[in-house]
Amino acid sequence: MDKIWDAIVIGGGQAGLASGYYLRKSGLQFLILELSNSAAGSWPNYYDSLRLFSPAYSSSLPGMKFPGQRDYYPTKSEVISYLNDYIQHFQLPVEVNKQVISVEKNNDIFTVVIKTSERYHSKTVINATGSFRNPFIPVVKGRELFKGRIFHSSEYRNPDTFINQRIIVVGSGNSVVQIAIELSKVSKVTLAVRNQVHLLKQKVLGQDLHFWLKITGFDHFPFWRFGKTAPKSNSVIDLGQYKEHLEIGKPDQLQMFTSFYSDGVIWPDGSKEPVDTVIFATGYRNHLPHLIGIGAIDLNGDPLHVAGVSTAVEGLYYVGIEGQRSFASATLRGVGPDSKFVIRKLLRYLKT
Repeated sequence: MDKIWDAIVIGGGQAGLASGYYLRKSGLQFLILELSNSAAGSWPNYYDSLRLFSPAYSSSLPGMKFPGQRDYYPTKSEVISYLNDYIQHFQLPVEVNKQVISVEKNNDIFTVVIKTSERYHSKTVINATGSFRNPFIPVVKGRELFKGRIFHSSEYRNPDTFINQRIIVVGSGNSVVQIAIELSKVSKVTLAVRNQVHLLKQKVLGQDLHFWLKITGFDHFPFWRFGKTAPKSNSVIDLGQYKEHLEIGKPDQLQMFTSFYSDGVIWPDGSKEPVDTVIFATGYRNHLPHLIGIGAIDLNGDPLHVAGVSTAVEGLYYVGIEGQRSFASATLRGVGPDSKFVIRKLLRYLKT
């Protein structure tokens, strides 16, 4: 048999790199396998104008502070540069263009199978793939009739191709509002929502909101210890002038439409409105087909785990799942504590 690694990490984004940091500190032999041609996770695929909703001082991976001013809100390109520097600084063994198609387990050894038929053997596996590659668009009546364009916000990059259009953006989260406001500068845009957008001030008593989340303990409160999943926020952090834009109707907000028709959407009052483009900013779902064969996921496609430790397969772990251990899980500030916890469990498993 080929070399047997102590651990193989599937996914080279922020969760995989944070895991790599603690694996390196532990002195284990490991590899990080990344699907794309660069280990920056989903960041290269986000919209161009994206800025972090948390300041640099609270947006670091373990062992290396995010560069720049403490209260600065980094851009997408700066995050990508930071992740690349992180790999180099800690000499993390990332192999790119490795699409994992399946994971097998025999006699306590995992075999990770790559699309090119390469096979890697390991005593443990950490899945750190995230969910960005599986965008969710809900079923809406009449969608097949609509002649305009429908797509998920994960495909949006910038407003250049949407000038002078009638656009509906479905959703009410942080990035949704950011995209809708950007588009409203060149087109007529409506946020289709279940509930009106609830804004939170970015700074309270001169400190960023994330400062208060941290010192109150809410950011890393261990909901999992009580059999709970960390709650999802229904509020939007106002990065600046969001309130003013929404108050003047750029974009405006309307109750979610009930259905499509050939030229547009039908609103709850029965009125029809022609629309050019509908963008669904409706989140993501777990996508773990490579773990089906070892019985690691449930019928909904979600991983069977507690706090990132698989409850179905010994030696299998997760980092980067939303709500995995706390409110901060799956964020730049949260994958460090989660990976530290998981690697501690992994080390105990290897010693048994």
